[in-house]
Amino acid sequence: MRKVSATFLSSKNIPRDLTKLNETDVDYIHVDVMDGKFVENKTLQFNELKYIYKYTSKRLDVHLMVENPSKYIPLYAELNTEYITFHVEVLEDIVKDLELIKSYSIKCGLAINPETKVSDLVPYLPYLDLILVMGVHPGMGGQEFIPETVDKVKEVRELIKSYNSKALISVDGGVNDKVKDLLLDVDILTSGSYIVLSDNFQEKITSLR
Repeated sequence: MRKVSATFLSSKNIPRDLTKLNETDVDYIHVDVMDGKFVENKTLQFNELKYIYKYTSKRLDVHLMVENPSKYIPLYAELNTEYITFHVEVLEDIVKDLELIKSYSIKCGLAINPETKVSDLVPYLPYLDLILVMGVHPGMGGQEFIPETVDKVKEVRELIKSYNSKALISVDGGVNDKVKDLLLDVDILTSGSYIVLSDNFQEKITSLR
């Protein structure tokens, strides 16, 4: 059964929604971190996000949409984090950052934007536990899923097979019960507004599995 990671990016009341998510069988809480540079928007500072443990005991799936992942990795490694993912498009030394994540015994991932070539992932495949395929342009919740993402996922799956990689595939952005049927080959579905803007979190999470 595929896993579900819930993001609270579209939440109107984060503590309440994290508490409600904690009562569901969701696998991960997806933590979007934006610096206002790599993407236009900014999210809560780490000083606020570090208290997430007060509202949920779920494992975290941290998505760094930032220019300098090396600055953020040591911070989020302190939390109940299973994955830290940053973008293949950053200008930092990617291998060094992946090794930094692994030094904390945390699984590492690379995210890839809609316009980025899948082949850009090749040099990093031996390091990766997760490949996060963006179904929207990163930076805002509630966007429509980009249909071409389906072909991109197939391409990533072929790449994983041809290099004997163990990486899982996650898709983030515009994911709902209709989109999930287009993404049968995906290991983790990341969804935000579809879950947290609904009246029944568990029902929506179950519909994505």
